[in-house]
Amino acid sequence: MAAATEEVPTPEKTKQMPVSVAEEEVEDDEHGSKDRVLQKYFLQEWKLVKSLLEDIVSNQQVSDLSSVYKIRSIMDKYQQQGELLEPYLESVVSPLMQIIRTRTIELGFKSDEILEIIKPVCIIIYTLVTVCGYKAVIKFFPHQVSDLELAVSLLEKCHGAISVTSLRQESTGEMEAKCVMLLWLSILVLVPFDISSVDTSIASSNELGELELAPLVLRILKFSKDYLSSAGPMRTMSGLVLSKLLSRPDMPTAFTSFIEWTHEVLSSGTDDFTSHFQLLGAVEALAAIFKAGGRKGLMDVVPTVWTDISTLAKSGIAARSPLLRKYLVKSTQRIGLTFLPPRSPAWRYVVSIVEYFGHPDLTSRTSSLGENVSINALKRADQCSHDENIDSVKPENSANCLEDEDMEVPEIVEEIIEMLLAGLRDTDTVVRWSAAKGIGRISSRLTSALSEEVLSSVLELFSPGEGDGSWHGACLALAELARRGLLLPMSLPKVVPFVVKALHYDIRRGPHSVGSHVRDAAAYVCWAFGRAYYHTDMRNVLERLAPHLLTVACYDREVNCRRAAAAAFQENVGRQGNYPHGIDIVNTADYFSLSSRVNSYLHVAVCIAQNEGYLYPFAEELLHNKIGHWDKGLRELAGEALSALVKYDPEYFASFVLEKLIPSTLSSDLCMRHGATLATAEIVLALHQYKQKRVAGVVPAIEKARLYRGKGGEIMRSAVSRFIECISSSHLVLPEKIKRSLLDTLNENLRHPNSQIQNVAVQALEHFVQAYLVSTSNEGAGGITSKYLEQLTDQNVAIRRGSALALGVLPYELLANRWRDVLLKLSSSCMIENNPEDRDAEARVNAVKGLILVLKTLTQEKDCSSNCSGEDDMSLYHLIKNEVMPCLFKALDDYSVDNRGDVGSWVREAAMEGLETCTYVLCIKDSTAISHGVECVSERPKNDVADNNQVLSFFDANLATNVIGGIAKQAVEKMDKIREAAAKVLQRILYNKAIFIPFIPYRENLEEIVPNETDLKWGVCNLGSLTRSVLSGLVISIGGLQDSLRKASISALLEYLQPVETKESNERRSREQKLSTDMLWVLQQYKKCDRVIVPTLKNPDHNSCVFQTIEILFSKKIFLDMEDRTPVFCASVLDSLAVELKGSRDFAKLYSSIAILGYIASLLETINARAFNHLLTLLGHRYPKGTEVYTLFVSQIRKASAEQVYLVLLQNGNLVPEDKIERALEIISETCWDGDVEATKLQRLEIFEMAGVELGQLVKPRDKLSNKHSEKRPVANDENASYSSLVGSTGF
Repeated sequence: MAAATEEVPTPEKTKQMPVSVAEEEVEDDEHGSKDRVLQKYFLQEWKLVKSLLEDIVSNQQVSDLSSVYKIRSIMDKYQQQGELLEPYLESVVSPLMQIIRTRTIELGFKSDEILEIIKPVCIIIYTLVTVCGYKAVIKFFPHQVSDLELAVSLLEKCHGAISVTSLRQESTGEMEAKCVMLLWLSILVLVPFDISSVDTSIASSNELGELELAPLVLRILKFSKDYLSSAGPMRTMSGLVLSKLLSRPDMPTAFTSFIEWTHEVLSSGTDDFTSHFQLLGAVEALAAIFKAGGRKGLMDVVPTVWTDISTLAKSGIAARSPLLRKYLVKSTQRIGLTFLPPRSPAWRYVVSIVEYFGHPDLTSRTSSLGENVSINALKRADQCSHDENIDSVKPENSANCLEDEDMEVPEIVEEIIEMLLAGLRDTDTVVRWSAAKGIGRISSRLTSALSEEVLSSVLELFSPGEGDGSWHGACLALAELARRGLLLPMSLPKVVPFVVKALHYDIRRGPHSVGSHVRDAAAYVCWAFGRAYYHTDMRNVLERLAPHLLTVACYDREVNCRRAAAAAFQENVGRQGNYPHGIDIVNTADYFSLSSRVNSYLHVAVCIAQNEGYLYPFAEELLHNKIGHWDKGLRELAGEALSALVKYDPEYFASFVLEKLIPSTLSSDLCMRHGATLATAEIVLALHQYKQKRVAGVVPAIEKARLYRGKGGEIMRSAVSRFIECISSSHLVLPEKIKRSLLDTLNENLRHPNSQIQNVAVQALEHFVQAYLVSTSNEGAGGITSKYLEQLTDQNVAIRRGSALALGVLPYELLANRWRDVLLKLSSSCMIENNPEDRDAEARVNAVKGLILVLKTLTQEKDCSSNCSGEDDMSLYHLIKNEVMPCLFKALDDYSVDNRGDVGSWVREAAMEGLETCTYVLCIKDSTAISHGVECVSERPKNDVADNNQVLSFFDANLATNVIGGIAKQAVEKMDKIREAAAKVLQRILYNKAIFIPFIPYRENLEEIVPNETDLKWGVCNLGSLTRSVLSGLVISIGGLQDSLRKASISALLEYLQPVETKESNERRSREQKLSTDMLWVLQQYKKCDRVIVPTLKNPDHNSCVFQTIEILFSKKIFLDMEDRTPVFCASVLDSLAVELKGSRDFAKLYSSIAILGYIASLLETINARAFNHLLTLLGHRYPKGTEVYTLFVSQIRKASAEQVYLVLLQNGNLVPEDKIERALEIISETCWDGDVEATKLQRLEIFEMAGVELGQLVKPRDKLSNKHSEKRPVANDENASYSSLVGSTGF
């Protein structure tokens, strides 16, 4: 009573309170207003929705359709939590339905305007139906008797409307209006009057015969039958209307007529498109009718309906339609419930609230709260079977229920149960789920003996011969029986073993397995057990289930199964009382920690295993189910997981687990021997204090069994390499013979073409050499270095790849005598091979990586060792500066291309890391040698003035410029990955905390462009004072295919040229002249290199791309107003064009030069005549003949040239005599230049004569190349000269 008499603050008392206390009361949710609480915790956008609804209500229609779409988008966000919208339904639905009702009365249903008013409103209402469900929404529909005819008339009006589109986002409301009207009818047909008395079309009731239906009813039946053939949601709505209408006591004639109609539909046997939807609608309507109707009225038609249902279920039509089978199962269970009277079985297991919570005062507490809930009523709260008349069964009538032994069960019920059991075996989950619910509902009306028989039949589905569908259906059925209290505690001992088997159900089928849905359903069964039984009945069951649940929660392959098992365990811990370590385990194995498989295996499982009772089940699960799993990644993870558990019982793993694993390494099953080999390796590594000598013979036994050959040989090689790495790390004592055998195995794996096998072998070699060759002073260790050096020039590219990586992991002791040879040989291997057949990008990448590792090994050891001579030490750093770094600079120009794309990018990325390493090495050496006057390296002045120290520095200003320039060039090229890698290298060099990097050019500018941020987002930006290296990378980005990259590159280039207000007026001119010099350097440096030249010259291509590089600069009047510098620049560009176009068959190059020539020819300089001659010659260009594509290309070149000639003559009249300008323009415009070249010969001759150009003249004598030189032109030494036509034409 204390709660009832608690004093509530009045307004007067609130005024007397302190301000802080008053504010506390206002903010208190318990005493706050409903609107404020709802807005705070439920619909966050309620203010916006409310304002939009008020606008609609005030106008009595939707004035702006966008407001409807806005409301719909807001409501759609709550699809997964529709209950959050339920407090607002009355505020939304009632006024909207009132608009439909009042506007229909005002305008009349015959008006064409009424549809345009109600359709947008129905979109909002139907959105709420889809989010919250129709049962929650129709409670707020108006249900006056007079509305029945109104709703029927509106439905008739909507019936003829056709949806404009099937897309929900573009819907104008036709479908939504039909659904809302049908839902409205589903409650209006329940009016407690004879419908004929409501029908105004009848003058008097005497006009209808006794068995004649009212016209209003006939109209409803007609529309409903039509909608039963619909493929949309109207089919379900019409079934709902029919179930409410035909279950009325005054509708026996209509009901009989409808059953006859469904009999015709179900027995027709047709299977066309329309008939199939009609069949679905008829069966769905029957299921709804048998759910809503009374037993007395349904018993007469059950034989006919059951015959049709059972016949249809065995037909081929049902076999092809899962949805039809679902409705058939639903109808079957409803028919079975019709034969069985509603009853409250005395044998049913019910947990009262008093027993469940163990609180004897609960009854008095609940009554004191005024809830009027008795314990008996609570016991029967879950007896509702979602059918017709259960709710009407009162507690006092339960005494009149038939006793179990006196109850007679019709024989047809046995057939129905058999059909439901068959439904549990169905191939589709929706059918199995419906059948499981049917089993639960029917069992609730059977005697205990019959219910036990049903349970036995369900358990038979767990037999090994059954498929995964049967196991899944059986699990769902057990969960339903447990939820309804129909699975008694005395049956749990025979049920639990099947549930345990289902928790681990995983059947291999080819390259995958099935069973995740079974394991998920088994976890659902365990969840249902926790909710259904009292803790005293579940204590022993939970002790058996808990290890298996946690095993699945930690080690299952599928994340949904891990989370389901954890949720089931959490439910049992929360509801079954004090379980040992339960709370700790629940906190460890939560929803988010189990999302990652790696985290589940290596962290969550390890934390749980330290609790008593879980270590050995976990180890058994990994040993028997996961080590031999079909998923390779899972096998590897299982080995690591076993290793992580060793610390809790090393003796158990050293004896029992290894005894099981070692024989399995020779198993005939590939998955088992691979997983066993990996697991053995990981356990040996974890048992380093236990010298397991018996594992020494594993690798020789595998080799003797020839398990490297055939299927699975590659993954076995990787597993063996990992095994060698683990035994080397644990320093297992091995005989010399086995050592040599293991080394030979690693060398064989290093020769393998698979890069993954090579990488694992390299990791193993690093540990093996340190453990067995260096530490034991093995005599044969010295020959390993020489062997790998010789293999760097092997014809087999796989051998070269592996040898380069192997040299990188050798310790200093094996490199000390031949470090110079190693560095020189690896440096030469970084460059592109002279023989095209020997070229291999991966070999060059590995050579760079090996070179970096060798440098780190040598320099670190020399820095730490005091035995090295000073001369030897200095020669190493001189070699790095003079030999190694130049090779890495050349590797930055590796743009090799093959059918995989720009494979040279792999080399460039590795070379950048190599240059970074070399920079650190040289700077550290400088800091230790010449920093006597500087207390700290980081205190060196930032102006990088070297003074006398620069003479002694290994890392000087010239080297710093080359390093930064090379990396900056990569930072502005077109590949995103390379740009990002270069930017990160620059960032690390600029902000290195361990060593200050001196002599960096434009350091302040670079620090502005590359900030010291953890999440560096890099694009293409203005690099301040552009260098030639950066420019050569930037023009490639401008010629790339990515539009965003192209725009950013052009913006960066133009931004650099923009004059700055604070600087002198000639700043732009000086930058422009410097850029022109750098541009000419690029043209000369990359002569005949299409990778750079075509993007540098490229004009807006014929597919409407952006202006690029030189042409875009010309279009911005850049380079065209440099006074004396302009003619020189243009002459040099023309010289480059002459070289590039001489004998060229590259369409992109030819096409891109036309616009350049046009701009130069338009100048009022003497150089314009030379460019104009080029353009005139291209009018008769003969592109190589062959295919129609060639003809198309040449016609485009001539046509583009003619357009440029026309524009040049309009802008510059000095190229042709003044009296001949009009004639020249006329010839250019009227001639078909994209036709046959011979047909335009006379016109070309005439134009040539006007311009004073000889026929065939291409370039001036000083630009011509002799035939002798053109024939003997040397071939490029790398792949850059031989692009495929596709790559070359697109600019890559």
